[in-house]
Amino acid sequence: MRPRCSLQATGIFILIIALGTADARAAAPGDACALLSPAQLSAALVLPMDAGKYVTPGYVRTCTWTPSGGATPAIKFVTLFLLSADDYRASKSVMQAAQSKGGNAVTSVNGVGDDAYFSSIGSSVTSLMVKKGAVAFKLSLYGATAPDKAMAIEKTLASQALANL
Repeated sequence: MRPRCSLQATGIFILIIALGTADARAAAPGDACALLSPAQLSAALVLPMDAGKYVTPGYVRTCTWTPSGGATPAIKFVTLFLLSADDYRASKSVMQAAQSKGGNAVTSVNGVGDDAYFSSIGSSVTSLMVKKGAVAFKLSLYGATAPDKAMAIEKTLASQALANL
């Protein structure tokens, strides 16, 4: 029963983020790759990182950074996805509803933006969702990094990204 609830919540979360409203999408800043430099990522990850790349050419709200020498078991890639505050609130509601039914975990984070939380989807991905004013972003580290370490890295990178909003 739990996997089905978790998969449904994840699907709804992705749908909310992907669709959003036209007004909400217009409120988010434009360039995800401009929020973090390879040097900032390299310092936080203790691993040389390449420049960020857009997942889809021409769509600059999602940026992915990869290790310079190729993916490692611990660090496959890092993504930052820009969204609006409305999308943030909607996704947080969905994730909290899933958590109340035994699904994904949602953990509040203090000291980052106006509101922030970690969400765990399964046992391998923990993402940091951050809202500041009318904009928000999702920061995710993919790989086999221990969850506590991944959360500390994401929190460091989120603070740096907020400085560039």
